[in-house]
Amino acid sequence: QVQLVESGGGLVQPGGSLRLSCAASGITFSINGMGWYRQAPGKQRELVATITRAGYTNYADSVKGRFTISRDIPKSTVYLQMNSLKPEDTAVYYCNVLGGGVNYWGKGTLVAVSS
Repeated sequence: QVQLVESGGGLVQPGGSLRLSCAASGITFSINGMGWYRQAPGKQRELVATITRAGYTNYADSVKGRFTISRDIPKSTVYLQMNSLKPEDTAVYYCNVLGGGVNYWGKGTLVAVSS
């Protein structure tokens, strides 16, 4: 059974940084891509950043230059380094893994940016 466990969320002041981690377990297939999505209160879930098996990255325009996605393939772990955080980055952040034709999701970790 595939499980994705996110960590690293919390409360941070504007301009601060956080690093999210997502460890995948129960993986028995080739991972095609990993990524982070977020959902703010009253809004739809949106893409934040993705990284393919080959290492190609894609970012939402709103986070380009501030967020960096990376992964550790042997550990089946994906990271999201978030710098220069803004109040509008406040959301629940979800980890995503695509493999075997299926999208897997974590339960989410809350990031709150407030002074």
